[in-house]
Amino acid sequence: MCLSVVAAPHYLAGVDLFSRSWTALRAAVAELSDEDFARPSGCTGWLVRDLVCHLVIDAQDVLITLVTPAEGEPTRDALTYWDITETPPTGDDPLDALTVRLAAAYGEPWLLKFHLDDVGSAAGRAAELADPSLRVGTRDQVLTAGDYLSAYVLEWTLHHLDLVAQLQDAAEPPAEGLARSRGMLEKIAGSAFPASFTDKDALLVGTGRRAPTDAETTGLGELAAKLPLVLG
Repeated sequence: MCLSVVAAPHYLAGVDLFSRSWTALRAAVAELSDEDFARPSGCTGWLVRDLVCHLVIDAQDVLITLVTPAEGEPTRDALTYWDITETPPTGDDPLDALTVRLAAAYGEPWLLKFHLDDVGSAAGRAAELADPSLRVGTRDQVLTAGDYLSAYVLEWTLHHLDLVAQLQDAAEPPAEGLARSRGMLEKIAGSAFPASFTDKDALLVGTGRRAPTDAETTGLGELAAKLPLVLG
């Protein structure tokens, strides 16, 4: 009982940001035109429609994880949840290719919007109702629901940037989500980005979504050698 009370502020902050980031991302999808679905996203090899299909799968994963209680001590937290690889995605991975085929099978953009709104709303409600101290299992790992939802703040924020990468006037992720995600990426990297980097630029450059300029590379110093951080 006492442990839950002590941990609550940390967990509740993460759950609150999860909800705000997820709501903003779903709202951005709802505002897309049919033509926008055929534009490139910020994910290599994926159109916007492919990314939206991936978000449907993500929402399903959230629902599955939150109803998969686990025993034993947590093996991951909000930061170590992520596996870091050195190889940027090319779009040729079998699961990535499956997402492209699945997205095409929807046919009409409104069907993808409908499915995301349906499953995404359920995932949002499940997150709000979840006990943050509950231990859940996913990817053969154990972590608290609070840490799991906190990790997804980074997921939603990066994919929100991917969604609007080629879209003018589209709403960007919430500022607090960008700031939290930057902080998480810095902790994963073990080094802070220069103050000259905006939160958005730190995330884009840090995860290899765009290459740094010569001036940015100089400013990054030793951190440049660790980038990009490819999260999986």
